[in-house]
Amino acid sequence: MDCDSNKITRDYFDSLLLEMRHIDSVMPDTKVTLFGQEFSTPVATAALSHLNNTAPDGMANMALGAKMAGALCFSGMGGKDEIKAMCDTGAKVIKIIKPHKDNAAVISKIREAEEAGAFALGMDIDHAFSSTGDYDVVTGLPMRPKSSDELRSFIESTKLPFIIKGVLSVKDALKCLEIGVSGIIVSHHHGIMPSAVPPLMVLPEIRKVIGDKMPIFVDCCIENGMDAFKALALGADMVCVGRAIMDPLRENGAQGVCDKITAITGELRSTMARTGASKLNDIDGSVIHKRDF
Repeated sequence: MDCDSNKITRDYFDSLLLEMRHIDSVMPDTKVTLFGQEFSTPVATAALSHLNNTAPDGMANMALGAKMAGALCFSGMGGKDEIKAMCDTGAKVIKIIKPHKDNAAVISKIREAEEAGAFALGMDIDHAFSSTGDYDVVTGLPMRPKSSDELRSFIESTKLPFIIKGVLSVKDALKCLEIGVSGIIVSHHHGIMPSAVPPLMVLPEIRKVIGDKMPIFVDCCIENGMDAFKALALGADMVCVGRAIMDPLRENGAQGVCDKITAITGELRSTMARTGASKLNDIDGSVIHKRDF
């Protein structure tokens, strides 16, 4: 049995087939509003880190490319100069903070992001433990799991929306709702745990219990507009694309990121048109069929 969570997730994406609904179709609108801000596309960058090692000014250029495409940008690990450079591009940037052992370090990261002009904040809860059964250490920094009370204290420490990344169960989604989280990212962090359930498999259950109380993002293995459509159809409000933008960033900087997001959005728009969805809220999960042959 192959326990690679990324392969399992990719196979699950590919097992979902779509009906076509052409009669009365129109050219679709892909605009979406999040926290009062309108974006041209529901395709956002994932919370990538250390891209300055991949391309010159990689993080800032990722943000600039997102802005050029009218897209939201997430940011992972990085210092205050990096998040400021990203926000200075004019992009709407959501800073995702690791679950540092020292809660004072978390608060310090929150303040840095606020001062830089971040659009929103969040925490990556799935980096608390290592694969060897110990607490995780990321780039030399010790991590720890966070309780509901600790997460609530972070949420209450800022006026910015606060998002939790690494939700992969109804149980955690309900806890996020209870403590006042502004949104969640359904994700297994590119296979951080073997045999993790594919995000799209658990997504409809999460949407059912969350309802419209908060936006739901999805990441992991989203490569094209068809993947984005399937995530949106099963309950996501927006999707996050990570590895698919890295080569374009390396090859053509901000323009490469813009071109890739624009291409994925075009593929999404094409799929919407061919399934009778004139806008994102019209995307109908009933067009999806699970392959069993």
